[in-house]
Amino acid sequence: MKIKRKIIQIDEEKCDGCGLCVPSCAEGAIQIVEGKARLVAEKFCDGLGACLGECPQDALKVIEREAEDFDEHAVEEHLKSMSVAHKEEPATMACGCPSTQIQSFVPVSSFPHGQPPASTASRPSALTHWPVQIRLVPPTAPFLKGATLLVAADCTPFAYPNFHRDFLNGKVVMVGCPKLDDAQAYIQKFTDIFNTAGIKSIEVVTMEVPCCQGLPMIVKKGLELSGKKIPMNQVIISTRGEVLKTQKLVA
Repeated sequence: MKIKRKIIQIDEEKCDGCGLCVPSCAEGAIQIVEGKARLVAEKFCDGLGACLGECPQDALKVIEREAEDFDEHAVEEHLKSMSVAHKEEPATMACGCPSTQIQSFVPVSSFPHGQPPASTASRPSALTHWPVQIRLVPPTAPFLKGATLLVAADCTPFAYPNFHRDFLNGKVVMVGCPKLDDAQAYIQKFTDIFNTAGIKSIEVVTMEVPCCQGLPMIVKKGLELSGKKIPMNQVIISTRGEVLKTQKLVA
């Protein structure tokens, strides 16, 4: 039944698809579809506007219009279905795809006497595990146990030339794109990791572009939902490969 009530309105022309609004909507009413924030269903939006302050483009506002009444039961079912949809994939898919095979190994920079093989001597790798994509790393991955976690926007290693030396060394890395990937799935993934892995600290490395700023919010939301208190900071990289800012997000 439709009634006159307050509800979110999204200006698609202003929206750049950064995804900052997605994790702030506890009802899961907003999702990024085809590069734009969209209202999934009117009945999922409570009209309170918790997402308003997160939009850097001022593309969201609360208006009053005829809309489906807010349905708490439907929201509960919606969130449950999202949780089921985002259940972990097996550590290795049935097809045996190498991208999902859990691996841990000694980084090149940790070889005895600091001498990597000649083929990699000029650029030692600090990577200690596989996979690295957020969606492919299961919360039960052994390399996560007691780790110092590096969460990186997937553009950062290309922009910052000394990424391995300055950020990756001694850390477990997970990479993804807050604009193109599923923010709700990422929130659930980090919630599960923080609940089970005993993470020591978190560093989030992002680009300076607005869409990248959804990544630290996703990690913070997962941290909040887990109820854990883990030190967390963010490093912002310019498109020219310079460190613009380092800030503490969680004490």
